[in-house]
Amino acid sequence: MRVVRSSERDFTGSNDPYIQDTVITGRFMKEHITPFQLLILVLSFYVLGSLVADLFFALPPEVSQLLGYLDNGVCVFFFIDFCLRFRAAPNKWHFMRWGWLDLLACIPAAGFQGAKLVRVVQILRILRAIKSLAMIWRLLFRNRAEGIVASAATATLLLVAFGAITMLMVEAPNPESSINTAEEALWWAFVTVTTVGYGDFYPVTTLGRIVAVMLMIGGVGLFGSFAAYIGSLVLTDKDEQDAHEQNTDREMMRALMAKVDELHEEVRTLRQELHATRAAEIPHPTKDS
Repeated sequence: MRVVRSSERDFTGSNDPYIQDTVITGRFMKEHITPFQLLILVLSFYVLGSLVADLFFALPPEVSQLLGYLDNGVCVFFFIDFCLRFRAAPNKWHFMRWGWLDLLACIPAAGFQGAKLVRVVQILRILRAIKSLAMIWRLLFRNRAEGIVASAATATLLLVAFGAITMLMVEAPNPESSINTAEEALWWAFVTVTTVGYGDFYPVTTLGRIVAVMLMIGGVGLFGSFAAYIGSLVLTDKDEQDAHEQNTDREMMRALMAKVDELHEEVRTLRQELHATRAAEIPHPTKDS
């Protein structure tokens, strides 16, 4: 009797669309995380941080505008994720029993009129982010290479988002600063994390320079981790190829040994028949002789 492991149980009847999505590829996404799911993981971290900041802190108008831009981008990716999971769900109606909440969480807060509706959408988005984190993070570190890349990507993109916010808050009040709008802060963060450094925007305050150093270190770490991940994929493919060749060689040896055993059996049978034929041809003495 085959024992079904916990990772192979059928969860398609679950009410949780995230658990249903986990079963889409067969058995818990074959214990691998796609790049898009890594992006959802990073965005979930960002959603938690940005919404908590928006709920509990009085942010300047430029910072709120920057959060609005980022929120619109997050909603686009969350909606794509919702569509992919809805398309792959085995039971669409069963999926929508809880999936409609995720659909509401994909709508930008600017699309609602009234503070109460905006808060409801923000809370739904927080819940959706927590559920995404619980699912993806549980599966992520089964593969060490994917875990390293995900950690570096998460830290770097969070540095970009919150670095832009922090830079705008500390640089905008300074009259000598060149970073005064949400667009300039976001552009500066992306340029800095890629270690390009055009020099068109730069911090003039001490705290701003500290944030810039953190972004530079994060960018170097991200690209280093990505290069290591690519190398691990190449080595993994080579190891899999070597293992496949070894298995093929073993199968060939087994087949050859089976043929040798068959030949031995045929030789033994022929010898027995030959001995029997010779024994029949030898004349036996009679009583008269």
